[in-house]
Amino acid sequence: MVKANRILIVGAGPAGLSMARALSGNGLDIQVFERASRESLASPPDDGREIALTHRSERLLRELGHWERLQAEEIGPLREALVLDGNARDGLRFQMPGGPGDVDPLGWLVPNAALRRVAFHALADRSDVTVHTDAVVTDMATDGQGASLALADGRRVQGDLLLAADTRFSSARRACGIAADHHDFAKVMLVGRVRHDEPHRGTAWEWFRYGQTLALLPLHDPHTASVVITVAPAEALALQALSPESLGEALCHRFDQRLGAMTPLGPLHAYPLVGVYPRRLVSERVALIGDAAVGMHPVTAHGYNFGLLGVATLSELLKDAQRRGRPIHDPRLLADYGRRHRRATRPLYLATRLVAGLYTDDRLPARALRKAGVAVATRLPGFASAVVKGLRDDDRGASARWPMTRQLIGGLLSNLSRG
Repeated sequence: MVKANRILIVGAGPAGLSMARALSGNGLDIQVFERASRESLASPPDDGREIALTHRSERLLRELGHWERLQAEEIGPLREALVLDGNARDGLRFQMPGGPGDVDPLGWLVPNAALRRVAFHALADRSDVTVHTDAVVTDMATDGQGASLALADGRRVQGDLLLAADTRFSSARRACGIAADHHDFAKVMLVGRVRHDEPHRGTAWEWFRYGQTLALLPLHDPHTASVVITVAPAEALALQALSPESLGEALCHRFDQRLGAMTPLGPLHAYPLVGVYPRRLVSERVALIGDAAVGMHPVTAHGYNFGLLGVATLSELLKDAQRRGRPIHDPRLLADYGRRHRRATRPLYLATRLVAGLYTDDRLPARALRKAGVAVATRLPGFASAVVKGLRDDDRGASARWPMTRQLIGGLLSNLSRG
């Protein structure tokens, strides 16, 4: 009997679990290692983050069998996006051709915890996938003979290919000798859900105010949204220390009472803003996926979507090699994945750093430049419709006139992701 090729996946977040599901049913032996408990994977705690999903990501989630496992109230359609700068009362708007009531939304907002839950349960009937929980990886190595993991309980596991999917601060990536560049934005992102008096009408806000960046993400309930506040660390701590009543008043004030009174539905969760990009995405018998491959600034809404894109790209290459009887660890295959994923992600990663820097710079020249940018985009013929078409058509030939600009602005101005 021929031994099945074994793939070792370090990290059971959405990327790692989605990769396991994408590869299942192709004659592979898939082993996933996660330091968290099985209970926390089966029923993840709420972490405050809402994930913005593009049409392509929605299709990929359907193919993986994840979408139908989501509950209706966990899916918030995004009908319109509004970008504001400074103290402006109106700004740049994006909506479907039929207006905010169009049946087909710009995208969807889904809790990160829900995506993690469905990704785990989608593996329940997969006999070729084993998820090892409470599994602490202490060492790993790869060479011409294979890949191996050493676990804290004394086990040593051998495989043919190692996939690192353990966050943007990946210890697996470091252990495999892959360096990464980190960019600390010196800000903290606070996220939490609120109930508000006025309906949000499915509109997402991206509001670059002076001294802070605000976002409001519409959830399934028309009177419930996720608020996102990006501020200096000290200010973030002060907000987290407020009582629920005082926090509601503070949020209402920051959003200029535009949705009426706000009532927090839970605590504000804090996340330091650090962008990470590895200098390589592959090595000998190693490939990086998810946040281990690209740690995006969340303002572009591409973190989770890039993670799913990497899963789709690499899984297709691996399944094709398996079907053809070729080595799944072939350096040419891995290099192909590295080139494709780098080409799809690197330009936007770098552009995001520039734009995030500009829109959080409160000096007078920066203020003038960004106001001019929004004004130009508002008046540019076909710009808004090109962005919308790009989001709807999933980047397949849409808006050839604005390929890079549409991708950047479409992500930046239409959604805010927590992946």
